[in-house]
Amino acid sequence: MEQPEKIYRYRSFSKLTVDTLCHDQLFFANPSSFNDPMDCQPTVESDSDNTELRAILRELIQRRIESETLSSLKSAKVILSNVEGYFQNLARETANKELANIAYNATNPEYDDHGLSQEKTENWLLLCEVQRELLKQYDKGVCCFSSTVDSSLLWSHYGDQHQGLCIGYNLKRNPKPILHKVIYGNNRTLHTSLIARAILSKDLDAKQELDNNVLLRKAFPWSYEDEWRLFDSLGLKDSPLALTDVTFGLRCPSSIVHAVISALAGRDDDIKFYQMRQVRGSYELCRKDVDVEISHYFPKIAQSGEEVFGPVD
Repeated sequence: MEQPEKIYRYRSFSKLTVDTLCHDQLFFANPSSFNDPMDCQPTVESDSDNTELRAILRELIQRRIESETLSSLKSAKVILSNVEGYFQNLARETANKELANIAYNATNPEYDDHGLSQEKTENWLLLCEVQRELLKQYDKGVCCFSSTVDSSLLWSHYGDQHQGLCIGYNLKRNPKPILHKVIYGNNRTLHTSLIARAILSKDLDAKQELDNNVLLRKAFPWSYEDEWRLFDSLGLKDSPLALTDVTFGLRCPSSIVHAVISALAGRDDDIKFYQMRQVRGSYELCRKDVDVEISHYFPKIAQSGEEVFGPVD
């Protein structure tokens, strides 16, 4: 997909915003913290038989256990002579135990009382566990942007009701970062046959489709955001994007404008500063260059009348 030339990140004014600007960083959040609880939470439906579901679940569990074990050993600085064999044995045992547990629970007579055969019950239990394991595989941090700077809704929702700011970036870095466009629609269903093609058959097209379904699908009403995403591990990271400009909201206080401009004054590159303005006679917004005279008013020094005019006779 063709990448946008510019992207924008709407922010409220806060300590985190100032820190990320001064250190040229981005915060990659866990999707569980997003304002839409259905974001990055597809609904997995089974169109596979139990044999395929077992194979999917086994592969997902083994991948997770191997990754978690390696991370734990590295953190503890433990060195084993046969690391790969240790990982594989532990992952295999964990997967076998989970599959045996599901098979046993499927024999519970309570399911039979509800008209479910043992085979259908096991299919349902396997499906539930596949969904849980699949989402554990996507523990990436997400940083969200828009390709528009003059959206009244975005300013209201993410720019602290026009009291915040909007940070502009381009992709002119080496290496050039890759942005991913959010896909808007009303279907969040993900079929197990796609998961099987992606992780069992290692079909690259299926893997791309799977990633898109998990990480990029959002409900259609969110399409006004025109959102693009970057992925990385969770937390603060050095920005892979080039900071180009900062735009201040309609209600952004002059003191904040002054503080941000002063904080970025030491950078070598030329950052532009803008202020949002209303277009007279319409609900549209436009942006103008920040009035350079603002620096003449700050910082102020409080003085009494006597300090300004001298003692009163």
